[in-house]
Amino acid sequence: MRHILNPGRVHTLIGLCLAACGGMGAAVLAAAPVDLPHAAFEAGEDRPGGAATSDKAFDRNAFSHASANMPFEKELDFKIGNGFFKRIWVSAPSSTQAADGLGPVFNAKACQRCHLKDGRGHPPAGNYPEDTAVSMFLRLSVPPATAAERRLIEEGRRNVIPEPTYGGQLQDFSVQGVPAEGRMHIEYTERTVALADGTEVSLRVPHYSVTDLGYGPMHPDTMISPRIAPQMIGLGLLELVPEADILAAADPDDADGDGISGRPNRVWSHVEGRVKLGRFGWKAGAPSIDEQTQSAFNGDIGISTPLFPDAYGDCTDGQAECRAAPSGASPQYNDLEAHGEVVDLVTFYSRNLAVPARRDPRDPTVLAGKKLFNDAGCAACHTPRHVTAASETQPWLGGQTIWPYSDMLLHDMGEGLADNRPEGRANGREWRTAPLWGIGMTERVNDHTNFLHDGRARNLLEAILWHGGEAEAARERVRMMTRAEREALIAFLNSL
Repeated sequence: MRHILNPGRVHTLIGLCLAACGGMGAAVLAAAPVDLPHAAFEAGEDRPGGAATSDKAFDRNAFSHASANMPFEKELDFKIGNGFFKRIWVSAPSSTQAADGLGPVFNAKACQRCHLKDGRGHPPAGNYPEDTAVSMFLRLSVPPATAAERRLIEEGRRNVIPEPTYGGQLQDFSVQGVPAEGRMHIEYTERTVALADGTEVSLRVPHYSVTDLGYGPMHPDTMISPRIAPQMIGLGLLELVPEADILAAADPDDADGDGISGRPNRVWSHVEGRVKLGRFGWKAGAPSIDEQTQSAFNGDIGISTPLFPDAYGDCTDGQAECRAAPSGASPQYNDLEAHGEVVDLVTFYSRNLAVPARRDPRDPTVLAGKKLFNDAGCAACHTPRHVTAASETQPWLGGQTIWPYSDMLLHDMGEGLADNRPEGRANGREWRTAPLWGIGMTERVNDHTNFLHDGRARNLLEAILWHGGEAEAARERVRMMTRAEREALIAFLNSL
C-alpha cells in the first residue's frame, strides 16, 4: 500500500483507537498496551526541566509559561519581556518613538510572529501572496573570496561571508518606499521510502529558489539555507549545560568506532570578543541567548541593538533606498531602536520559558517506545539527560537535572538534509542535534506537525526517515520495525 502520512495521525493496529496528543497522534494507545519489552521509568524524567518544569494546562499556551521555580519578584520582568516579545514594531518616523524603526527590510514585525505561541514556525502552505513565510526565511552567504575573508572565517571572527548585495538573509518584506529583497519559492517533489512491513511512506523533497529580486542579481556562488523558527522552551537551561560536559561527548574522529562523530561549533562572541562554544540555532551558530536575541532583532525585524547598532539592519551598500530610509533611533534610548533594557527583558523572557511536564511517561506503550528509541541508537545523539551548572544571575535554573534529548553537538546528517552552506565550524551537511523536549506538544501549540530545519517533514516518522549520515544506522533500525514498534516509538516521542 502507498500513502502519505497525514500530519497529526499515525496508523495504529486494527481495533486501537486514536487519542489526539500532538506530534503524529496518540501518546496513549487506548485499547490495550502493546505487548513489547519496555524500559524502566527513571526518576525525574517526567519533569524534563527539573524544578523549572511547568505543570500548567497542556493547551495552546503550553510553551508560554515561566519557569515554575522562578522567584515571584521576577514575574514582572517575565511579563514585560513577554510584552516586548509580542510588540509590533512600526516604521519610522512615528509618534510611538519607543516602538518605531521597523526594517527598512524585514522578515517579521515582532518576535512572536516567527516563534508562534513561543513554538516552532512552518513553511508556507501555499504561494505568495496567499500564504507568506513569516516564520521561515532563507539564510544567504558566499564562499570567502579574499585572503582577508578566509582569515576571518579561519579565526572564527565570522561565521559566514554575507551575500554582497542582500546580506546574511533574504528579507521578503519592507517599509513603504523601500523595495523588498525578494521572495522565497519552494517546490516539492515526492520520494517514496519502503518500510520493512511493506508500508510505503512518501517524503516531500523541497527545492528552493528566490524570485522577484529587488536589488539586482545575486552573486553566482550564493549559498542558501532555509530555516524555520525553532521553539523557545528551555533555552535558559540549555545555556547552563556545562561546556565541559558537551565537549566530553564530542568524538570528531569517531575514535570509539560507533559511527557517531559529534563535534562542537565554535563561533565569535560579540559580547566577549572571543571564540566560544556555539549552543543555539540550527547549526549552533550563536554562543548565548543574548546574542541570538540581538541578532534576531537586527536581522529579522531590522531593529538596532547594543551589539548591532546599525539602524538599517541587514541592508548592504548595494541597497541605497534601504540605507537612506528614516531611522527609529532616539537619543533617549541611547541612539538605538531596542536599547539595552528592552533587549535584557526579552532575553530574560526567552531564558525562562518553561518546558512542559511529560504526558503519560509511565504508560507501558511509551516505555516500550523509550526502549526502542535507545535500542535503535537515537540516544547516541539525542542525549537524554544533563545537569545544569550553577548560575549567579538566575540561580533557580542552576543545579537542575534536565531531559532535553540533545548533545548540543554538530552531526553529519547526510546528503538528503544537507544545505551545503557552512556556518562557523559547521559544514554543509552538519546540524546541531535538535532538543526533543516538547516535540509532542507541537500540534496543540502550533496547529501543525512540520519538523526539521525547513519543516519538510509532515510528521515525526517522516522526520526520522530523513535522517542520514551518522544517523543512517538508527534510521534503518526504525525502518525495519514492525508497525506496533513504530507506533510505540512515536508514542514515546509524543510524550516528550
